[in-house]
Amino acid sequence: MVQDDAPDASAPKAAPAVAPPPRPGFARRHWGKFTILTLFGLPLMCLVIWAVVAMSYTYSSGTRTGYVQKISRKGWLCKTWEGELAMATAPGISPQIFTFTIRNDSLAAALELDMGKGRVAVQYDEHRGVPTSCLGDTPYFVVSYRVIADDGRVPLP
Repeated sequence: MVQDDAPDASAPKAAPAVAPPPRPGFARRHWGKFTILTLFGLPLMCLVIWAVVAMSYTYSSGTRTGYVQKISRKGWLCKTWEGELAMATAPGISPQIFTFTIRNDSLAAALELDMGKGRVAVQYDEHRGVPTSCLGDTPYFVVSYRVIADDGRVPLP
């Protein structure tokens, strides 16, 4: 028998194959994850960018001189060193209190050791717009200090 390539007329004809429905797009399959990411991730990312910009930009720098009254490590979750500097202009006048934050543990420990030794001059940077108190309670961040020696001629306030 010779086989021919022609289809047999008596054989049933197969129905044309139906294509499966198209698969939904990536966004439609993962809409819940995108919603959670948008609701939580986007605000968190904005807060982190805001904090980085606020801490990298210095609004002002300066020096304050006085007596360190208090220095303590504060905070529930984020511990920061907070302190007070009493600045007196003349004897008998109540001092003005300058509150500050120290981010460096070794600087805070050294300042704590020199606390009762007289006047100190603290060098600070002011960072305005810091978004959370986790980075510090005040906008003034001490970067260095020096002890002011008493020369004995002028009474210190």
